[in-house]
Amino acid sequence: MPVRRTETKEDMGKPEPAVTATELITRKIAELADWRGETLARLRKLIHQADPEVAEEWKWDGPVWSHDGIVCTGEVYKAKVKLTFAKGASVKDPKKLFNSSLEGNTRRALDVAEGEEPDAEAFKALFRAAVQVNAEGAKARAKKAT
Repeated sequence: MPVRRTETKEDMGKPEPAVTATELITRKIAELADWRGETLARLRKLIHQADPEVAEEWKWDGPVWSHDGIVCTGEVYKAKVKLTFAKGASVKDPKKLFNSSLEGNTRRALDVAEGEEPDAEAFKALFRAAVQVNAEGAKARAKKAT
């Protein structure tokens, strides 16, 4: 159920209180209230375990996890939860977790259907590898700027 704010006479003309990306992601998970919400929550937890410094953002009407740039976006569809890694084509995936968007030159994605659960340790390693790709790009940009 979407969160609604009731406006009172005293509130009229005042700006809405800021809602953080973390709160929006938490709301999205709660609104799903099915296997998709549980899956997104589980993947979110693994992301934070893999990189405690990851930043949560809300873009394109969905969750985004960033560290030195976008690492991945989270999308929810009727039959799957999709994590699209912005620079996935540059990320080593020895456990072959990427199972979608494999033909592109930049992105790779992980689609999780109902009842599926990616290997937690392999997923965390994949996420850390994606963060490393971003960090190397940030270092190269900084070096080029000097």
